Amino acid sequence: MKKIVVFGGGHGMNYFLQGIKLFPVEITAVISVCDNGKSTGKLREEFNMPAVGDLRNVIVSLAKIDSSIKDVMQYRFNTYSDLNGHPIGNLLITGMYNMTGSLKESIDMCSKLLDVDARVLPLSEDYLTLMGETIDGEIVEGESNIPLSGKKYKKIFYKEKPKVLKEVLDAVKCADAIVFSMGSLYTSTIPHLLCKDLIDEISKSKAKIIYLCNAVTQFGETEDFSVSDHLKILNKYLKKRKVDTVLAANTKISDKILAKYSNEEQKGLVKIDKEEIARLDCKLILGDILTLEDDMIRHDSLKLATVFFSYLMRW
Repeated sequence: MKKIVVFGGGHGMNYFLQGIKLFPVEITAVISVCDNGKSTGKLREEFNMPAVGDLRNVIVSLAKIDSSIKDVMQYRFNTYSDLNGHPIGNLLITGMYNMTGSLKESIDMCSKLLDVDARVLPLSEDYLTLMGETIDGEIVEGESNIPLSGKKYKKIFYKEKPKVLKEVLDAVKCADAIVFSMGSLYTSTIPHLLCKDLIDEISKSKAKIIYLCNAVTQFGETEDFSVSDHLKILNKYLKKRKVDTVLAANTKISDKILAKYSNEEQKGLVKIDKEEIARLDCKLILGDILTLEDDMIRHDSLKLATVFFSYLMRW
């Protein structure tokens, strides 16, 4: 089986993993651990630990258990006490972390409990704070605050020096494909590329680097971005290596839905600029891979995974 290492965080990654787990590939999912919002942020501060929210979502996405158990893991308390807003899954992983002192061991335990075949790894065991420097020199601290500044960013970096988990580096060494999933470009994808050890390992790898491009722009991060704009940012942080292949959606979306996105969320479809992508020496794969859920544009997990797997097996 082909070995793929998927880097990401947030909901976009979950859509891909839900589909690709059905195909004969060996998956290692690596999750950034610098989220500081909502339940995750509270638990980080209280227990001085890495972020667990995206890890919970990925484990649930890959789980082969009954959907009712998945619903339990995702259930958030709605109460007046300190439990308010915490998902049960976050508390479960935090409890395991308190017992073991290791986020990796906690994830392994949770994966066994929820019957997960794929390997899920945190990028680091460290408490990491994501920072951003805007083009006018303002420093913004905290992942959740970066999209709120309303400014373009010159640089994303960590406040602390990150130490990448050895198992992550080992997975890259063995990978046939290194995949950067859909998700917030600056706060879900780029955090992986701020680690020198990981960049050095990717630079030595002969694996294909594949980017699953976002379908819509994100307010506060990627307004008016095209596919090539995303690629240029990734290539900047990748340094020696560049993205070999980008998979983008060409699904037709109605004017009504696009107008709603533009007016209510200040978002639009990511433009597919084929000529500029070609200038970056990047292969473009197009697919009808989007769907609508309650008038929200989402990736269709199975369609996305099918297009990806078809390409993966051609080389």
